[in-house]
Amino acid sequence: MFKILVLYYSTYGHVETMAQAVAGGAAGVPGATVVVKRVPELMSEEVARNVGAKLDQQAPIATVSELKEYDAIIFGTPTRFGNMAAQMRNFLDQAGGLWAQNALVGKVGSAFVSTGTGAGNETTLSSFHTTLFHCGMTVVGVPYTVAALRNLDGARGGSPLGAGTLAGPDGRRQPSPAELEIAAAQGAHVAQVTRELALGRQALGDALS
Repeated sequence: MFKILVLYYSTYGHVETMAQAVAGGAAGVPGATVVVKRVPELMSEEVARNVGAKLDQQAPIATVSELKEYDAIIFGTPTRFGNMAAQMRNFLDQAGGLWAQNALVGKVGSAFVSTGTGAGNETTLSSFHTTLFHCGMTVVGVPYTVAALRNLDGARGGSPLGAGTLAGPDGRRQPSPAELEIAAAQGAHVAQVTRELALGRQALGDALS
């Protein structure tokens, strides 16, 4: 058995929808226990309501200290001018204690995003990967065995760096079937890699005992 956390921040619900697809893909791998949580909001409730933020999200709020309890963490964030949202950045910036303890070394890390027009998709994922590398995590993306990555029939988010959705300049567009397919495939791929690493460690331990 191994535990996977899908940890996201979502202002308008696009990343929340993607997170559920990622979690669904991961849960289909034998031995996976998948938990979906979100990072705390930094806006006041009044400000959040004024900007039309989705306030009825059901995922519980995560704590930084619990990150060490999982074998893999798949992070989801909207882009903000080519970078992750401040809410996610603030959460990760509190993980210095875990970094000092090497508590995340060897765990699997992955990320997915939502962008307005697609600009900032890969820069956000790349910046996220840099953080995961600093924590000593094994970074996993999306392989081209996922057919939807090769489908150019319509506009979509997502790349080998991670799943993505295009929300549109006004935020009205919702994740497409192709984007959700890539998200689910990413979850499954991360879970499979995590499973194989766990089995490898177990086999090594048995051999040494």
